[in-house]
Amino acid sequence: MLRILLIILFLSLISHFLNGCNSTAVDKDIFEFKDTYVGDNSSVGNIVNQLPNGELIKEFELKTKDEPYGIILSYEEMKLEDKEKETVVYNSTFLFALVQNLDWISFNFNSQDYKITKEALQDWYGEELQNYTSEDELKELIELNIRNESKVNKLFN
Repeated sequence: MLRILLIILFLSLISHFLNGCNSTAVDKDIFEFKDTYVGDNSSVGNIVNQLPNGELIKEFELKTKDEPYGIILSYEEMKLEDKEKETVVYNSTFLFALVQNLDWISFNFNSQDYKITKEALQDWYGEELQNYTSEDELKELIELNIRNESKVNKLFN
Protein backbone atom coordinates (compact mmCIF):
# COMPACT_ATOMS: atom_id res chain seq x y z
CA MET A 1 0.00 0.00 0.00
CA LEU A 2 2.82 2.38 0.89
CA ARG A 3 4.54 1.59 -2.40
CA ILE A 4 1.41 2.45 -4.41
CA LEU A 5 1.02 5.69 -2.48
CA LEU A 6 4.65 6.64 -3.21
CA ILE A 7 4.18 5.91 -6.93
CA ILE A 8 1.04 8.07 -7.05
CA LEU A 9 2.84 10.87 -5.21
CA PHE A 10 5.81 10.64 -7.58
CA LEU A 11 3.58 10.74 -10.69
CA SER A 12 1.65 13.66 -9.24
CA LEU A 13 4.87 15.62 -8.68
CA ILE A 14 5.99 14.96 -12.26
CA SER A 15 2.60 16.06 -13.56
CA HIS A 16 2.70 19.32 -11.57
CA PHE A 17 6.25 20.01 -12.74
CA LEU A 18 5.35 19.50 -16.41
CA ASN A 19 2.24 21.65 -16.16
CA GLY A 20 4.24 24.40 -14.50
CA CYS A 21 6.67 24.46 -17.42
CA ASN A 22 3.88 25.19 -19.90
CA SER A 23 2.06 27.90 -17.95
CA THR A 24 4.57 30.74 -18.43
CA ALA A 25 3.89 31.17 -22.14
CA VAL A 26 0.15 31.50 -21.59
CA ASP A 27 0.34 34.14 -18.85
CA LYS A 28 2.39 36.76 -20.74
CA ASP A 29 1.44 40.38 -20.19
CA ILE A 30 0.81 41.94 -23.58
CA PHE A 31 2.10 45.28 -22.26
CA GLU A 32 5.61 43.85 -22.04
CA PHE A 33 5.68 44.70 -25.76
CA LYS A 34 4.78 48.38 -25.22
CA ASP A 35 6.90 50.79 -27.27
CA THR A 36 7.62 48.15 -29.91
CA TYR A 37 8.29 49.37 -33.45
CA VAL A 38 6.58 48.19 -36.64
CA GLY A 39 9.88 46.77 -37.89
CA ASP A 40 10.20 44.39 -34.90
CA ASN A 41 8.64 41.32 -36.51
CA SER A 42 8.97 39.16 -33.41
CA SER A 43 7.32 41.61 -31.00
CA VAL A 44 4.52 42.51 -33.41
CA GLY A 45 3.92 38.79 -33.98
CA ASN A 46 3.72 38.19 -30.23
CA ILE A 47 1.21 41.02 -29.83
CA VAL A 48 -0.95 39.83 -32.73
CA ASN A 49 -0.99 36.24 -31.45
CA GLN A 50 -2.28 37.37 -28.03
CA LEU A 51 -5.15 39.45 -29.43
CA PRO A 52 -8.70 38.17 -29.92
CA ASN A 53 -8.96 35.88 -32.94
CA GLY A 54 -5.17 35.80 -33.15
CA GLU A 55 -5.45 32.09 -33.86
CA LEU A 56 -7.36 32.98 -37.05
CA ILE A 57 -4.55 35.06 -38.55
CA LYS A 58 -3.25 33.40 -41.70
CA GLU A 59 -0.44 35.90 -42.16
CA PHE A 60 0.70 39.38 -41.28
CA GLU A 61 2.86 41.76 -43.23
CA LEU A 62 4.80 44.74 -41.93
CA LYS A 63 4.98 47.77 -44.21
CA THR A 64 8.17 49.57 -43.18
CA LYS A 65 9.78 50.64 -46.46
CA ASP A 66 8.06 54.04 -46.62
CA GLU A 67 6.19 56.15 -44.10
CA PRO A 68 3.43 56.01 -42.97
CA TYR A 69 4.18 52.56 -41.54
CA GLY A 70 1.52 49.89 -41.37
CA ILE A 71 0.54 46.29 -40.77
CA ILE A 72 -1.61 44.04 -42.93
CA LEU A 73 -3.43 41.27 -41.05
CA SER A 74 -5.11 38.52 -43.07
CA TYR A 75 -7.65 36.37 -41.24
CA GLU A 76 -9.28 33.04 -41.90
CA GLU A 77 -13.05 33.13 -42.29
CA MET A 78 -15.08 34.34 -39.31
CA LYS A 79 -18.64 33.23 -38.76
CA LEU A 80 -20.21 36.62 -38.05
CA GLU A 81 -19.53 40.02 -39.64
CA ASP A 82 -20.12 41.65 -36.22
CA LYS A 83 -17.09 39.76 -34.95
CA GLU A 84 -15.00 41.29 -37.74
CA LYS A 85 -15.79 44.86 -36.66
CA GLU A 86 -15.27 43.97 -33.01
CA THR A 87 -11.93 42.38 -33.90
CA VAL A 88 -10.87 45.49 -35.85
CA VAL A 89 -11.71 47.83 -32.96
CA TYR A 90 -10.16 45.65 -30.27
CA ASN A 91 -7.00 44.66 -32.12
CA SER A 92 -6.29 48.05 -33.65
CA THR A 93 -6.69 49.69 -30.23
CA PHE A 94 -4.10 47.38 -28.71
CA LEU A 95 -1.72 47.62 -31.66
CA PHE A 96 -1.84 51.43 -31.75
CA ALA A 97 -1.32 51.58 -27.98
CA LEU A 98 1.65 49.21 -28.05
CA VAL A 99 3.47 49.88 -31.34
CA GLN A 100 5.07 53.34 -31.37
CA ASN A 101 5.44 54.12 -35.05
CA LEU A 102 2.34 52.34 -36.35
CA ASP A 103 0.17 54.64 -38.48
CA TRP A 104 -2.35 52.28 -40.13
CA ILE A 105 -3.62 48.71 -40.09
CA SER A 106 -5.38 46.80 -42.83
CA PHE A 107 -7.60 43.92 -41.71
CA ASN A 108 -8.36 41.44 -44.48
CA PHE A 109 -11.26 39.07 -43.88
CA ASN A 110 -12.86 36.79 -46.47
CA SER A 111 -16.04 38.85 -46.54
CA GLN A 112 -14.58 42.37 -46.21
CA ASP A 113 -11.43 44.44 -45.78
CA TYR A 114 -11.05 47.29 -43.30
CA LYS A 115 -8.31 49.89 -43.08
CA ILE A 116 -8.01 52.02 -39.99
CA THR A 117 -5.58 54.77 -39.11
CA LYS A 118 -4.23 55.66 -35.71
CA GLU A 119 -5.49 59.21 -36.10
CA ALA A 120 -9.05 58.09 -36.94
CA LEU A 121 -9.21 55.65 -34.03
CA GLN A 122 -7.85 58.15 -31.52
CA ASP A 123 -10.33 60.77 -32.76
CA TRP A 124 -13.10 58.17 -32.35
CA TYR A 125 -12.06 57.50 -28.76
CA GLY A 126 -11.07 61.10 -28.00
CA GLU A 127 -7.98 59.62 -26.33
CA GLU A 128 -4.26 59.22 -26.99
CA LEU A 129 -3.84 55.44 -26.99
CA GLN A 130 -0.10 55.46 -26.22
CA ASN A 131 -0.92 56.90 -22.78
CA TYR A 132 -2.42 53.58 -21.64
CA THR A 133 -0.17 51.40 -19.52
CA SER A 134 -2.22 48.31 -18.72
CA GLU A 135 -4.35 45.74 -20.48
CA ASP A 136 -7.24 46.24 -18.06
CA GLU A 137 -7.39 50.02 -18.69
CA LEU A 138 -7.39 49.49 -22.44
CA LYS A 139 -10.06 46.78 -22.27
CA GLU A 140 -12.23 49.12 -20.19
CA LEU A 141 -11.88 51.85 -22.84
CA ILE A 142 -12.80 49.41 -25.60
CA GLU A 143 -15.81 47.98 -23.75
CA LEU A 144 -17.11 51.44 -22.96
CA ASN A 145 -17.11 52.41 -26.64
CA ILE A 146 -17.85 49.18 -28.47
CA ARG A 147 -21.29 48.78 -26.87
CA ASN A 148 -22.58 51.80 -28.80
CA GLU A 149 -23.48 50.33 -32.20
CA SER A 150 -24.07 53.69 -33.89
CA LYS A 151 -20.69 54.92 -32.67
CA VAL A 152 -19.03 51.76 -34.02
CA ASN A 153 -20.75 52.25 -37.37
CA LYS A 154 -19.43 55.84 -37.54
CA LEU A 155 -15.90 54.50 -37.25
CA PHE A 156 -16.42 52.31 -40.32
CA ASN A 157 -18.17 54.90 -42.51
